[in-house]
Order: sequence, then structure tokens, then C-alpha cells
Amino acid sequence: MVERLRTSHVGILALVILGVSGCEHADGQWRPPPEEPYVYEDLPEGVPLPPEVDGEPLTKPRVELGRHLFYDVRLSLNETQSCASCHRQELAFTDGLPTSIGSTGEVHFRNAQSLVNVAYVPRFTWSNPLLDSLSRQALIPLLGERPIELGAGGHEEDILARLRADERYQILFPLAFPEEEEPFSIHTISVALSAFQRTIVSFRSRYDRYVYESDESALNEQELLGMQLFFSERTECFHCHAGVLFSDSIDHQGLAFVELPFHNNGLYNVDGHGGYPKRDRGVFDVTGKPEDMGKFRSPSLRNVAVTAPYFHDGSAATLEEVLEHYMRGGRLIEEGPNAGDGAESPRKNAFIREFMLREYEKEAIIAFLKALTDEPLLHDPRFSDPWESDAPPPN
Repeated sequence: MVERLRTSHVGILALVILGVSGCEHADGQWRPPPEEPYVYEDLPEGVPLPPEVDGEPLTKPRVELGRHLFYDVRLSLNETQSCASCHRQELAFTDGLPTSIGSTGEVHFRNAQSLVNVAYVPRFTWSNPLLDSLSRQALIPLLGERPIELGAGGHEEDILARLRADERYQILFPLAFPEEEEPFSIHTISVALSAFQRTIVSFRSRYDRYVYESDESALNEQELLGMQLFFSERTECFHCHAGVLFSDSIDHQGLAFVELPFHNNGLYNVDGHGGYPKRDRGVFDVTGKPEDMGKFRSPSLRNVAVTAPYFHDGSAATLEEVLEHYMRGGRLIEEGPNAGDGAESPRKNAFIREFMLREYEKEAIIAFLKALTDEPLLHDPRFSDPWESDAPPPN
């Protein structure tokens, strides 16, 4: 059972400085992690533990293996990209692009989602209500062909041969999967990647200090006004961006029932009936149900200030553009193949409706959203590239 270890902030800082939370030691040399369960160290009082995953217990070796794999370009067929290429720590594990670019140069049709707090997410990708396993999701960028991301599909043995030849992996794979007769496999790669991602939790923003530590100095007057507006019926933001994740899509230990909401936010209305561009119609492309047209999962707003651009297709460059979209009650595209008025969409969520804000109120909401940034997360050595302090992995 993964348990919460309650420590003081001083204790946490000491662990980070001494390198105890990772596997680099005072002499700068990497050493394998102890064969122990992984423990969530710094969840505030009141934040629940992420759900456990059947058959995939978190252990320190498994997490450390996943961290190495996450940053290893040898997982891509042409050895040009790693998972971290589209999920950069300093951008809260996004890539800063409207839509991602794969290892072959193919431009994708979706914006890279943040991996922060992905352990709490009950369904994965932007719009697949059937995909409930993070380790299975990891197979999509690794092996998928539409679009090509890492491009390893059909070349699994080549990838495994590269990893088997690495001395560090010769230690980590057996440590992480002692029950496996052959620890090197695509399955163990995906489980290890999932394990590492499940440890990337974020609850150290100034908002968290205000709420969970009762630090009234953590937010200024402008940010407090923004918070009041955000959680008001006037703007309706909180209906889809609520709870500890600032998202209505969440799972955690002790939760009796997991809801699986997806929403149409009036981003498109290409046919006057709420239609979305054929390249990406959200949940509709999975279920074929008309009522699912244009429905996508509400992303967490934690660290949102560093995860631009926004929406599933990266079509809003700034938080100001996002706020203007919701103030209008939907987006107007006046010309081109996607022309239409999202505000008139019969498919959009009922909470997406026009509202007015004064300029200082808009600025206050933006200021509040920026207070959701967990600055330590962006540089936390527990989630950083383990190859950087050593010679890079061989090509």
C-alpha cells in the first residue's frame, strides 16, 4: 500500500538537497534505488492519495526505471525523441507547441497534455472514454502510427536490443520487475513509464499555501478577487474546473464513484449543428453518438500559466484568449473551412454562456490562474533527466 509520508517543509527540502529522493548521490554518481515501495512525500493535508493500480504497484526501482525511459531517445526508432520531447518539465510536462511534432517530423492534430497529476486522471488522452490505463496509454506514443510519435511500432525488438545493451538498464529492469523471467519487454517499458508519471504530483503552488496551509499572505488582493470570480456562478468556471485538480475528471483513493465527464465548449460549429472539423471530433470519433460531438476532457488548470497554447488543438495562444472565448460563450470563426459560431452550437455545454467582465476583473482572473503554478515542480530533481549528470545514453 502506497502511503502518505507527512514531513515538514524543512525535511522535504533536506531530502531534495541530499539527493535522497532520487538516485544521484553526493559524489555525483548514480546508484540503483533501494527495493522499497514508493511513498508520496508531500501531499498536503486534505489532498487524497491517487488511486492504486491493480497489478502495477509503485516501487522505487520501477519509478526510477520509468524516469530513465521517459528521457531516453532510444525509445524512438530514429533515436531523435523521447517522451520528454513533448512533455518538458519546465513547461509542466507540455511542449509549448499548438500541436506536437513526432520523431519523423509529422505534425500532430492535438495539443500535448500536461502529465502533472496524471495519477488522478480516470481516462486518458483528450477524448477516449474507454482508455482507463496509463500503462496502455503509454503504448500509443511508443507504437502508434496515426500519427507517428516515437515510431517504434513494428520495431519492438530493435528497441529492446538497445535497452538490453545498456549497463544501467541491466540493473534497473530486473530490480523493477523481479517477478518477470524476462524483464525486458514492451509491457514492462509501458508499466515503468506509467509508474514514473504517476509520481509527478503538484500541490505546492501559492494557491495551495493559501488553502492547505492557511497562509493568508500567499495570495494578494487581486488574486483573491480572481479566485472569487473563478468560483462564482457569474463565470461558471468551477463547474468544469473544480476540486483539487481544477478539473471535474478525477479519481482518487476513497472515492465512491468516478464520474467521466466530457464537454463541448463551443470551440467550433462548422455545420450550424455543433459539428467539429473532421480531423478531430472528440468523443464522437470513439462512440459515433451525435451527442458526443466535440466533447473533450476538461484539463486540469494547475500550472496553466506555463502550458500555453490551449484547448485540444492548441488554437488559443494565451490565457486572455481563453477567457475571451468563454466570455463570449463560444468562438466565432468568420471565414475558412471551419467558419461558424460556436456560441450558437446546440451541442455545447449548458454552462458555456456569455458573461461580462470589467478589465480589472479579467486581469484578476488571469492573476489567480497564474497563482496555480507550482514553481518547485518545474525544477524538481525527482522528475528531471537522469542522464544529464552523466554521459548521454549511447546512440
